[in-house]
Amino acid sequence: MEELLTTQFWLAVGQIIMIDILLGGDNAVVIALACRKLPPAQRRLGILWGTAGAIVLRVILIVFALALLSIPYLKIVGAALLLWIGVKLLAPDDDEGHGDIQTSDKLWAAVKTVIVADLVMSIDNVIAIAGAAEGAGGDHKIPLVVFGLLVSIPIIVWGSQMVIKLMERFPAIIVVGGMLLGWIAGSMAVTDPALLPYLAEGVPAAGTKVGALPSWMAYTAGAAGAVLVLAVGEWLKRRQAQGSPGAH
Repeated sequence: MEELLTTQFWLAVGQIIMIDILLGGDNAVVIALACRKLPPAQRRLGILWGTAGAIVLRVILIVFALALLSIPYLKIVGAALLLWIGVKLLAPDDDEGHGDIQTSDKLWAAVKTVIVADLVMSIDNVIAIAGAAEGAGGDHKIPLVVFGLLVSIPIIVWGSQMVIKLMERFPAIIVVGGMLLGWIAGSMAVTDPALLPYLAEGVPAAGTKVGALPSWMAYTAGAAGAVLVLAVGEWLKRRQAQGSPGAH
């Protein structure tokens, strides 16, 4: 219980909420598309049940992801994916891929569409949230994940349009979000079981046979990941701008 009162815990909660807001825009679009043909009386139920089912399955996926992160080299792979997700957040493709979302005027058909589509599109959320929870340490990772997701649900479902408008008005929000993913990626990579024996120092950490990772190293790796995402994302945006039809 004491762990729930630490600064580290609440920083991780904030990271999870921000990740879900930034990466949940597509999910909000999927929900809207899947439920748009439902009668008004059922539309809210479709959104609620579909979102609830998607969140439950996402928590299950994250539990598996957290377990898999203890396997050597998988944190490095996850960190590489997070770096890519962060870069894509800063320099998105024009093709959003929402045209193939099926719609239905039947409640449970729409709910099924929401759940299946959300699972297919949630790999970025799952990896990012697992990385944020892993960075918090301790034995409270799953409660942390559940709490962060529950807090972010109403923001995504009911506030998605407001969030999108804020991002359009203040692009710095997206930049900070992309750099946050880079920070999580860098911090996660250096704690991979394959690297930890070479990077750790001092007495063995609790439950391990190797020493604890120096805090400066985790911060340095996180900062390097954030800067890398920013640099590559800005470079890709410039390339896209130069390659656009109106560019000279």
